[in-house]
Amino acid sequence: MSYAADLRTVLKGRDFRRLFSTRLVSQFSDGIFQFGVVGFAFFSPEKQTTALQVAIGLAVLLLPYSVLGPFVGVFIDRWSRRQILVVAPIVRGALLLVAATFVATGLPDEFFYAVALAVLGVNRFFLASLGASLPHVVPRDQLMMANAVTPTSGTVVTFVGVGFGMLLRSVFGSEAAGTALLLATSGVVFGLSALIARTMHRDLLGPSYDPDRPQAREAMRNVVTGLADGARHLIHHRAAAAAMGAMATHRFMYGLATAMGIILYRYYFTNGDAEAALSGVSVVVATSAVGYGLAVIITPWATDRFTIERWVPIMLVTAGVLTAILVIPFQPWGLWIAGFVLGVTGQSVKICADTSVQRDVEDAYLGRAFSIYDMLFNGMYVLAAALAAAILPANGKSLVAVAIITIGYLLGAVVYRMVTPTRVTTPAEPQ
Repeated sequence: MSYAADLRTVLKGRDFRRLFSTRLVSQFSDGIFQFGVVGFAFFSPEKQTTALQVAIGLAVLLLPYSVLGPFVGVFIDRWSRRQILVVAPIVRGALLLVAATFVATGLPDEFFYAVALAVLGVNRFFLASLGASLPHVVPRDQLMMANAVTPTSGTVVTFVGVGFGMLLRSVFGSEAAGTALLLATSGVVFGLSALIARTMHRDLLGPSYDPDRPQAREAMRNVVTGLADGARHLIHHRAAAAAMGAMATHRFMYGLATAMGIILYRYYFTNGDAEAALSGVSVVVATSAVGYGLAVIITPWATDRFTIERWVPIMLVTAGVLTAILVIPFQPWGLWIAGFVLGVTGQSVKICADTSVQRDVEDAYLGRAFSIYDMLFNGMYVLAAALAAAILPANGKSLVAVAIITIGYLLGAVVYRMVTPTRVTTPAEPQ
């Protein structure tokens, strides 16, 4: 079935519509917030952005998902998920008002980043609760459809929120007061999701009572040992481990490319004009989004034709070679096209990695495998930003960084093919 047909099917359920609306409003707000953080950290006219500040900004956006991710489940399996969906937006909204106050009053950046980390930590609980609640609002035979349409819809709405954030910036201005109003708007919009969540019954979303559930402290210890068990299990499932490694390779190279692109636009292409730099980066984000969408369409066809084991290295090699060709001239048009290329190739690799893990990891280890997956997905991006802080020059123009990205992708493809067992496909017999 198509995305539109799947969405029409699951929207027939009243409780799903309420949960889905809660997600859309929250992720729209999240897009505004992410744009606000990026604008404050990288494109404030009064700031001189460095590669180190880029690394800090990206760490603020992603570290809560890496560090808190595996442990969140301990609490959402004990607390009322509906109450989390009601209370978390209020807490996050209040924190965003605090962050807006810090920005408006000109306090040191460290105060803002501390509150931003808290905001994203709360958001991690919120998003995990949304995911865990889904089986409670759709019939079992529609769960696959619901899982397919909700992340895609959320991502689309987040991009819309980023676009709305750009519009608000043009209205409020790019100075500290404008950024503060942007953050406050995000907090108010996120608070609206609590009103939607309140329309659901308190016990609708679980968790179900389990008398054998371990105490929270024991469960936290179990998370650590469970991650170790999951890692040992993956070592013996080479296809899944190799796919996860390919995804981690892409995220590291993509993180380095992102940091370099931000600095190039901030200084090399625009001579320090923050607004021109933000406009240029927005074009790269837009082309990347188109690439993401195209990957969703072509990857199922390509993996049927070539198999996952061949398509992943094809995508990694394509990313490496075309990044070198497009970026080395150090022209804006090259980064626009490179954004599209990395959007297609990166999302293709991610889709293949998701499928490989779901296909090859035993069900009893699947949750732990995806916890490791999430930690790698965000952690490698942050590590790449840290490397960028160490090697990028002030204007971002670095042949060394391009070489690392290109060679890294190519090595990733080689290692993937060496590790992955070859699947023998039997051609269909003639009719």
